[in-house]
Amino acid sequence: MEQNEWKNSSLLSDPQVLRELIMDHYQYPRNHALTDSNAYQSVHMASDSCIDDITVQSEIQDDHIKDIRFDGVACTISTASTSIMTELLKGKSIEEARKIIQNYFNMIEEKDYDPDLLEEAVALKNVSRQANRIKCATIGWKAMKQMIEESEKQK
Repeated sequence: MEQNEWKNSSLLSDPQVLRELIMDHYQYPRNHALTDSNAYQSVHMASDSCIDDITVQSEIQDDHIKDIRFDGVACTISTASTSIMTELLKGKSIEEARKIIQNYFNMIEEKDYDPDLLEEAVALKNVSRQANRIKCATIGWKAMKQMIEESEKQK
């Protein structure tokens, strides 16, 4: 799906489209390579209930997320979720990223959220129906939230 097609699209209520979006990000994950650059923070996350064992890296400068990357072994949901997150948060201010992350967790927890703010991440809206997949869908997001909090402490 083209970047602008998801916006205000009834396609995102179609379960088949949501599955295809998740599979696309799983088979062709975006920003799926780590760097040795010292400009990046790095957080390693592993799940005790799934194969998920990933490292997420971010470059945060001047209160903006310049870049996000990840790599490791992960299930379909974890890989797709983290891939979508990297695209969604890259280039955002810390304030914008915090708002998006909170909306994402609200969606996963079946609370009120803004689907327009989450863009392609709404593909994971049904994860909450499978309790064992919640960790998979949030592992990369938790790593990014942690890096944002750490960058704020270093100011």
